[in-house]
Amino acid sequence: VRDQLRRVQHVEANRRAFAAIRSDGSVATWGNASSGGDSSQVQDRLKEVVQICAVDDGAFAALLADGHVVTWGQPSFGGDSSSVQDQLKEVREIRSTAQACAAILTNGTLI
Repeated sequence: VRDQLRRVQHVEANRRAFAAIRSDGSVATWGNASSGGDSSQVQDRLKEVVQICAVDDGAFAALLADGHVVTWGQPSFGGDSSSVQDQLKEVREIRSTAQACAAILTNGTLI
């Protein structure tokens, strides 16, 4: 992980893991694997990341430059967004709480 922690522009943390956006828009993660410290399942999609939000209880969401959202970590806390993935496009902003994540679309709809 240490080699990946260069050119870091922003870092987010939940209770057990970290996620850092690097200057090239890629993401480095570390910490407890099931809480988002292991992003290998979605790493190929974590490109051109502009924002990350951390769910305290163990998940992350990343907003991509194209308006899509990628999530990973504990499924019960937002790490699995497959049930709403088709709605997570044209996203303007993402926010999190201790146990969930929300997305605001460019048209003002909240997901």
